[in-house]
Amino acid sequence: MSGTDKRLKDNIYIQLFMEFFTLGLFTFGGGAAMIGLLEDRMSRRGWMTGEEVLDCIAVAQTLPGVIAVNMSIYVGYRMKGIKGALISVFGMVLPSFVIIIIIASLMENFGENAYVSGALKGIRAATLGLILATAVRLAKQTFDKVKGSRPDSAFSILLFLIAFFLIAVLGVDAVWVILGGLLLGIGYSVLKVRRAGS
Repeated sequence: MSGTDKRLKDNIYIQLFMEFFTLGLFTFGGGAAMIGLLEDRMSRRGWMTGEEVLDCIAVAQTLPGVIAVNMSIYVGYRMKGIKGALISVFGMVLPSFVIIIIIASLMENFGENAYVSGALKGIRAATLGLILATAVRLAKQTFDKVKGSRPDSAFSILLFLIAFFLIAVLGVDAVWVILGGLLLGIGYSVLKVRRAGS
């Protein structure tokens, strides 16, 4: 490998662009489907631990906008400030931008095509599997993180069950559930600090 090739390969900006470009290119099903891939890539690169990825997801979920874009901005900024954030988000949105333009121009001709319809069904099924696998992994990491403390475990499990019930059964908008979880988490932490101080 030449010196120029090595410098390009070791360039953090190129690495950020390529990681998020490939994530944007191969992630079907939106930000939720991207979480597992993001965690795997960040750990492999040594950029973030599993716990830091959970923090990234929490921040990305509570902010307005698309979770995939929020996560790319978070990681890029964490690695290389504003420039890193811009490069990461450009890498993330570029594949979708190009593919949507191509699909929009072709959909009228191929929308009813049996092969296209079959491909979309296959992608939807694979995406569901990816999202479920990610949900199980995140739940395991979240509960492992608080396993040592019985009150923390009970609080996390209770909040999980309430959130699931509100969204899956009652159809409450996820935004309100996230905001409620945020406020309850802050309240729980304040009570915990006060009890420890008394």
